[in-house]
Amino acid sequence: MAQSNMLAMILAGGRGSRLHDLTNKVAKPAVSYGGKYRIIDFPLSNCANSGIDVVGVLTQYESVLLNSYVSQSGRWGLDARDSGVFVLPPREKADADLDVYRGTADAISQNIDFVDKYEPEYILILSGDHIYKMNYDAMLDYHKETKADATIAVLPVPMKEASRFGIMNTNETGRIIEFEEKPPVPKSNLASMGIYIFNWKTLRQMLVEDMAKEDSHHDFGKDIIPTLLNNGGNLYAWKFEGYWKDVGTIDSLWEANMDLLDTNCELDMNDSSWKIYTEDVTTLPQYIGANANINRAYITQGCVVDGEISNSVLFTGAKVGTNAKIIDSVLMPNVVVEDGAVVTRALIADGVVIGKGAVVGAADSETIELVAKDVKGVE
Repeated sequence: MAQSNMLAMILAGGRGSRLHDLTNKVAKPAVSYGGKYRIIDFPLSNCANSGIDVVGVLTQYESVLLNSYVSQSGRWGLDARDSGVFVLPPREKADADLDVYRGTADAISQNIDFVDKYEPEYILILSGDHIYKMNYDAMLDYHKETKADATIAVLPVPMKEASRFGIMNTNETGRIIEFEEKPPVPKSNLASMGIYIFNWKTLRQMLVEDMAKEDSHHDFGKDIIPTLLNNGGNLYAWKFEGYWKDVGTIDSLWEANMDLLDTNCELDMNDSSWKIYTEDVTTLPQYIGANANINRAYITQGCVVDGEISNSVLFTGAKVGTNAKIIDSVLMPNVVVEDGAVVTRALIADGVVIGKGAVVGAADSETIELVAKDVKGVE
């Protein structure tokens, strides 16, 4: 059921520095994933599937490609009258040289006029760089049932990893009684997913007050949520069940792609009831040569394979030459692996060429090797 009284704002301005060369020229949410998708496709598709028809995407770092990509509202069925995906770059000068959002809350504060225009009763705040499927409609129903001022989506994580997250401590009803930002000794394992629903009137007043505070970080986790909690606000934790991946590192991005090889993966990209929409790239079908040897692979359209593929993911337009071997690896769009080359436990960036007979990566490596520049072949 459509929830036209809720507007979504996607925070998509992060640098993604731990993805190294993959984000030198594009924002993290624009990074390719899963053969033919981009990371931003997931929150946008979740909005479309949840009946949210107005989405603001707040961009900042290396945003040219991302801005042009998300402005095509029709990709997600959000191009009807009075609906759409709207690009919202920073407008205030925080220093002499650069327009920036000073924090996650400041990103919303700078766009209060945009939100007010639609007069929503509720506002959904999302991160633009996670891979998951979520029914925001169901989260809003819970928000209404509990009469919450704010509802925070949480995911149980292993206790040994809980200190890496913002942790929500709740009572037996699910009401949040304490919020701890990356506690050294966590009291629970309910980690914030950075997904919030607020009553807009409540949040709007808090944002206006926060803008006037010189000592504020202008951040939801550091300022808005603790202040609301300290003021006796009604905050509830909504427990998410399903696949969720924070692809903030090369290893985690590789892992998320490799998860697609599992036929029991909860993400299920073939689920017609919760489609992940993306750019419709015109390309030829995949071609598997007569001498190719395929063993457990996820191969997208436009690929040409004449070599050996084992436990690997090939994005749109990847080409693998004769006697080349791709093992436990991810080839991003338009990668070329020439004849006789061997790629093992690696993630090869868009358009990179691995020359004839070159060897990249190693089976015993503890980390995934990122290759972002062409590799010369053996002469």
